[in-house]
Amino acid sequence: MALITSQPKNPILNHFTTFHRAIPRLNKSVIGLGSFSNNAKPIKVSNFNSNSTKFSIKNNPCSLKVIAANAAFSEIFEPQKQHGPNNLKKPRKILFSDVEVTREKEVFFGRKWSTLDIGTGVIVLSMHVLSLFAPFNFNWSAFWVGVSLYVVTGLFGITLSFHRNLSHKSFKVPKWLEYFFAYCGVLALQGNPIDWVSTHRYHHQFCESARDPHTPTQGFWYSHMTWLFDTNSITEKYGEPNNVVDLEKQFFYRFMKSSYIFHPLALGALLYAIGGFPFIVWGVGVRIVWVYHITWLVNSVCHVWGSQAWNTGDLSRNNWWVSLFAFGEGWHNNHHAFEYSARHGLEWWELDMTWYVVRFLQAIGLATEVKLPNESHKQRMAFNNNGGIAT
Repeated sequence: MALITSQPKNPILNHFTTFHRAIPRLNKSVIGLGSFSNNAKPIKVSNFNSNSTKFSIKNNPCSLKVIAANAAFSEIFEPQKQHGPNNLKKPRKILFSDVEVTREKEVFFGRKWSTLDIGTGVIVLSMHVLSLFAPFNFNWSAFWVGVSLYVVTGLFGITLSFHRNLSHKSFKVPKWLEYFFAYCGVLALQGNPIDWVSTHRYHHQFCESARDPHTPTQGFWYSHMTWLFDTNSITEKYGEPNNVVDLEKQFFYRFMKSSYIFHPLALGALLYAIGGFPFIVWGVGVRIVWVYHITWLVNSVCHVWGSQAWNTGDLSRNNWWVSLFAFGEGWHNNHHAFEYSARHGLEWWELDMTWYVVRFLQAIGLATEVKLPNESHKQRMAFNNNGGIAT
């Protein structure tokens, strides 16, 4: 769901593209725990200001106003064209959706690939090729290693840590636990926390505009994964990231950024020592590819197909089947309406595994300042007819 926003001095060793969105961006009720939103108190909502290097607080996180505020700049920055420079194609609609691709860009051909683009492509392709060996290297131990690491890196690492804790500050945990969860995210091979969080915050700040890192208005596959291979476009849009000062102040996250690639490699070496090649295939290849695409589905499918329960002014959708695999992240319209909320599955029947973990941590006293939307904010975000739009 995210990606590097500046060119590294040593792109191969120090930084690889963050493959977010936002498992990345992967929520709604609590089974057996009841509803907690009725007890929610008014809270401040997180927003991100591109003109400041500080993490700012605002009352309405992601709305049509954010998009409108950047509309003039977006038209200047990347005007809509049918042909010509920037490899832009004719506008068209995505199949079975009302979403129109207005700025589709050719990523693979007609442009110069940077060293970072090539490195990112090699990593992504290598993981997919490695996963093809899975049928020939199956055993139950290797399979369960893959499933376990899917939970550790996907749930604890990406959705709980990178997304809800670090990107949106939806809750607080002790520093030792925060760093542990963040380290789980590093092992997902989606990039270091600083770059992942920066890109995701930009996604909310410039949602669906020309500066959105992975909007489907630039093409479904662009929003799903090909944006990862065009690192220059991110650098052009934002320059040096200025929205992650809170993380850059901490030595742990700076160290994770400078040493990022070594940690997944160390995990691979450990798995090979324990279970040989089958553990590499299932614990690295299959698991990483699975978590990649689950994360990417939130960026793509959840902005194209599903229902809208809240008037967010963007293309975000609630998609139940993405939520099943993405630990609740598929309730994406809920998330864009209340991006600060630790709970994305707002109805009792909206499964949200990440929220259940947060609620458990809260129950045992490890999670504090857990943020939930209050009724006043829900009323402001509701459609006038109190209904949703299904597509």
